[in-house]
Amino acid sequence: MRRRREVILSAGWGLALGGMFGCLVPWWLGYWQVRWSAEIALWAAVLGMVLVGLGLVPIVGAFAAFVRAGGTPIPAASPPRLVITGWYRYVRNPIYVGFLIVLLGQALIFGSTGMLGYTAVAWGIGALAVRYYEQPRLARRFGTAYAQYRNAVPAWIPRLHPWRPDRKNPV
Repeated sequence: MRRRREVILSAGWGLALGGMFGCLVPWWLGYWQVRWSAEIALWAAVLGMVLVGLGLVPIVGAFAAFVRAGGTPIPAASPPRLVITGWYRYVRNPIYVGFLIVLLGQALIFGSTGMLGYTAVAWGIGALAVRYYEQPRLARRFGTAYAQYRNAVPAWIPRLHPWRPDRKNPV
């Protein structure tokens, strides 16, 4: 029953925030208008859709890792242990990274420089949230385990190979 609750909360939270900031706000700002010529539009749309699809992969994978760990990405319903599986072995912020890739895909689909600016602003807000809220919160909660993880796994550019905690001192 608890797992079902976590799945529903995670899916609802992801769809609400992703839908709002990944769809509704860009549409409202007028970034969802194709600006390419007909010759470029098809190729840009195909490449942009590939980026959107690729961006969704780490987002869904990260949500699944939270559910498997017994929680959700929502701070009030976070798992009891540090999530360092799946995409979190490559990058500390796979949801943010995936979201930025989705936004870049949209910028390409629509040929929108405004959407590129929106992506930069989204990254800046995400970076501030990570730096001033998430990292201190995780450091307080998980101490040395988080420090070890933070030192080994980059925040924004994924590692080429998955990180594995030290066998003698597992996280």
